[in-house]
Amino acid sequence: MTIRNLEYAVSPKSVAVIGATERVGSVGRVVFDNIVSGGFEGEIWPLNPKHSQVAGRRCYAKVADLPGIPDLAVIVTPPDTVPGIVRELADNGTRAAVVITAGLNHENGLRQAMLDAAKPSLMRIIGPNTVGLMIPPAKLNASFAHMAARPGNIALISQSGAIATSLIDWAAENNVGFSRITSLGDMADVDVGDCLDMLAGDFHTRAIVMYLETIPDPRKFMSAARAAARLKPVIAIKPGRHEQAARAAATHTGALSGADRVVDAALRRAGVLRVNDLAELFDAAETIARYSPLERARVGIVTNGGGAGVLAVDKLIGRGGELAALLPSTIERLNRMLPPTWSHANPIDIVGDAAPERYGAALEALAADPGTDVILVMNCPTGLGSSPDAARKVAELGEEGEIGGKPLLACWLGEHTARQGRDTLTEAGIASFDTPEDAAIAASYLSEWSRAQRALLRTPSSWKEDQADGKASVDAIFRQAAGEGRRMLTEPEAKAAIAAYGIPVPRTIVAGSFPEVAQAAGELLESSERVVVKLLSKVVSHKSDVGGVVLDIATAEEAGEAARLIEARLRSQAPETKVDGYAVQAMIVRKHAQELILGMNLDPMFGPIILFGAGGTAVEVLNDTAIALPPLDDVLAGDVIDATRIGRLLAGYRDQKPANRALIIAALNGLSQMIVDFPCLVSLDINPLLADGEGVIALDARIEIDPRRVDEPAPNPALAIRPYPSGWGRDLVSDGMSFHVRPIMPADVALYPAFLAKISPDDLRLRFLSPRRNFPDQMLKRLTQLDYDRDIAFVVIEKDTGVLAGIGRLSCDPDHRTGEYALLVRSDLQGHGLGWGLLKQVIDYARAEHISRIEGIILNENRKMLTMCREFGFSIGYHPGEPGLSVATLEVS
Repeated sequence: MTIRNLEYAVSPKSVAVIGATERVGSVGRVVFDNIVSGGFEGEIWPLNPKHSQVAGRRCYAKVADLPGIPDLAVIVTPPDTVPGIVRELADNGTRAAVVITAGLNHENGLRQAMLDAAKPSLMRIIGPNTVGLMIPPAKLNASFAHMAARPGNIALISQSGAIATSLIDWAAENNVGFSRITSLGDMADVDVGDCLDMLAGDFHTRAIVMYLETIPDPRKFMSAARAAARLKPVIAIKPGRHEQAARAAATHTGALSGADRVVDAALRRAGVLRVNDLAELFDAAETIARYSPLERARVGIVTNGGGAGVLAVDKLIGRGGELAALLPSTIERLNRMLPPTWSHANPIDIVGDAAPERYGAALEALAADPGTDVILVMNCPTGLGSSPDAARKVAELGEEGEIGGKPLLACWLGEHTARQGRDTLTEAGIASFDTPEDAAIAASYLSEWSRAQRALLRTPSSWKEDQADGKASVDAIFRQAAGEGRRMLTEPEAKAAIAAYGIPVPRTIVAGSFPEVAQAAGELLESSERVVVKLLSKVVSHKSDVGGVVLDIATAEEAGEAARLIEARLRSQAPETKVDGYAVQAMIVRKHAQELILGMNLDPMFGPIILFGAGGTAVEVLNDTAIALPPLDDVLAGDVIDATRIGRLLAGYRDQKPANRALIIAALNGLSQMIVDFPCLVSLDINPLLADGEGVIALDARIEIDPRRVDEPAPNPALAIRPYPSGWGRDLVSDGMSFHVRPIMPADVALYPAFLAKISPDDLRLRFLSPRRNFPDQMLKRLTQLDYDRDIAFVVIEKDTGVLAGIGRLSCDPDHRTGEYALLVRSDLQGHGLGWGLLKQVIDYARAEHISRIEGIILNENRKMLTMCREFGFSIGYHPGEPGLSVATLEVS
């Protein structure tokens, strides 16, 4: 249900405490006292049949006795009483409850009984087994925490009550305030995704921090996290950075894709910044909440101590940060202003006797350098310069934490001498840190956040090439194996499947006997110097483990003998294993090629994942791999390559030419598309995938499927990120003109400038409900790079020219019940039925997605739109809160 009725929890006007008691020190008394002492200005009603008063307030015996309907109920009663209390509250009209009580679980049935009691009225449950809820701006402390949190603009979501209370304590000592604190407990109903959806639109919240132990609904979480991270920083800490014990797996990918690495990939794809420990959590939030997203985060450093600069650089580079390279003009400018002994490079060491004016000159020069995005200024106490005076100069130059529009971070080292300087910087809104390492980590957050934002804005489109034939041939292969009751494909079958998705494989001939092996080898040796003979078995997964591969065969006779030796070795190791034949293939020798692995596996939380890295027989020992969530596009596939050490080798070194990166990316995209197309895929290995300047070729492949799922249609419902809805394209002919309507793609951002140039100012005003002239690049990216789980936009493309003619958009609420639509047709093409066609497409899509209602907010003067809505059956009414606007509503059957 995501955010439905959660407004009663975060903005209650009345609170009932069920289980409030006179007994000092009990949970019920602590919760009640916290609400009262916190200064909550709404009604507070204690309820307990054993008391007539609690803390001097009238206490009610049952829910029906309450003088009103509480917006929020806090339940602190024995477990077996909770379902009945929830039913009473729900029947009485309460729509949200915090269940602090523990002991409601699956085993005793109380958890489900509680949910069943809440379901008819859509009452929301936070908990059970939770510390409670805090809304500091509303002065509400509905928890048994040991202290109240101060108001601020950071929201905290925690799956651990102990961590929540520890962070509240830490925040009090570090002057950090909160907008919302939610201890989720056992998450019987409200979970992380619900909270993210609620906080995404909360104007009190500027940044969201999360302590996660598990992610119960990954698809919902990913969609909610992506929606929230588009609007404000989202930072997470998740314990468990250890490798998951390898399960019995038929592929290397299964052994290498540890659970934590998948979580890491998922958070990156969602635009969430992951930090390592609690100390970093709020530092990251405080840092990135101050600034807008950066395309890059090249750091320039000004320091009066060279050692401090070295420490900062070491930490920055170690975390994947980027040190700015100073332009020659900047160095010349600094030469004129600094003593000859300055460092002449970044970090800019202005020497230990630096006066405030020297700090100012260096900072202004660095701020003017276009190759610098973030500025870190540091001070070491010396007897030759005043640390407080230097801080005052920096504070004078910094405006709201920036200089020249660039983020400004500071580090004043020391204690006694530095304290005054830090206070000056903090009062000026400049983020200040105690050590060079802490300051460098803060700078790295900005680069990590910028990378996360880039990944967030990627929404892969469907594969550009027509893959209908390839998909059909793979479907036939999978059905053949499923019909035989097999999960594992043979090597020739697996190679045929990946070849259908554009991954090159060597020619392979299947032979059923030793003479046939010799014959096949003779045929292949006509065009190849050597051949390979491999065991063909429907039950043996890793052929090399049983001596089932013989390389470097020069003659047909040797090939026949190799087959005999393979069978002999198999009989000695596994006498009952059936030999299904032999695969004979040309031996590919590429002296300078790199051995890669490309694989797919099913993660228990996030579904299908892709693995890429260094391959070969020692793949597990090397363990140089990266994880990504499908679907991929060229940029995301490139990011996966760059996340590995072998990725640097593929770029070329010394006399080694670069590998063909485009074809490696194409292989990753091919695998991604196969995952999208086939829900029955369980695991896949391509190892080795040889890559060099000539291209790529897969020497071995294995695929495991679930035979029960071969009939399931695409797209794969197990994907954590919904792929491009490719089935929604159609042609449109209007007034003799031909158009194509399809879902929007990220690449369509290039069509927007010419499109907007042909929209009149009045049409823009009617669409955006106010005059609008500028459309920043970031806005256009957000309009074209969608999370298809929440939003859809259809573009109308002129068939002859390929230019954009119109756009129809539907943005759904997190509950996926209501969607708001909007249309924009080029001014020179209005009156030709394009708006009609777009609105019909939007309605058809809403119906297919089981969206109950679509709405449009329309200016009253927009008569054409209002008339069209009436013709489609919309009901029209005046907007209740905005004069001059109407609301068009259509109930979608």
